[in-house]
Amino acid sequence: MSDVPSDPPWEPPLAGSEIEHLLGALNRQRWTFRWKADGLDAAGLELRVGSSALTLGGLLKHLAAVEELASSWQLAGEEPDWPTDPGRWRTSEGWEETLDAQGATPAELYALYDSAVERARARFAGALDRGGLDQDVHSSAPNGQHANLRRLLFDKLEEYARHTGHADLLREAVDGRVGEDPPNDWRPS
Repeated sequence: MSDVPSDPPWEPPLAGSEIEHLLGALNRQRWTFRWKADGLDAAGLELRVGSSALTLGGLLKHLAAVEELASSWQLAGEEPDWPTDPGRWRTSEGWEETLDAQGATPAELYALYDSAVERARARFAGALDRGGLDQDVHSSAPNGQHANLRRLLFDKLEEYARHTGHADLLREAVDGRVGEDPPNDWRPS
C-alpha cells in the first residue's frame, strides 16, 4: 500500500486517448471553476470587481446554462432542462439573463450548476458511446453544415477556460483564495 494519494478526479490522464484527454481537460476546468466558487455566502457570490458586472454567482448560473444548452439543444436538438423558459436563450437579452443570479440563494446556485454538470457528463458520455468525436451534432452553421462532437466539446473547454480565469480574479477578491487546481482532498461543500 502506498502513502501517495490517488489522483484527484480532476487530474487528466498522463497518456490517454484523444477522448480521455479532451474530457480530462474539460473536467479539470469544471472542477477548478467549482472550487473557485465553492463555499461562499450570498455576499461572496455577488462580489464584483471594478466596473465588471461578473460575479461568481452569475458565472455559476451561466455555466450551468452552457452545460444544459450544449448537452441538450446543441448536441441532440432537445430542449434544455432549465427553471425558466430556455427558448429565451435564443435572444441576446435572454442569454444575458443567464449571468444574472440576483435573488438566487447560494444553495440554489450550487445545486443548479452541479446538477447541470452531472446531466451534461451523462449526455456526452452516452453520445461518445454511440458514435465518438466525429459524429455530427444538432448544432449547425447557417449553411446547414453540422458541427461534430469534437467541436462542441472543444467549444465548452474554451468557454470554461475563459470563465475559470474570471473566477480566479473574483475569488481572490473575495477571500484571497488562489491556485491552479483544488487541493487533492477537496470536494464541493
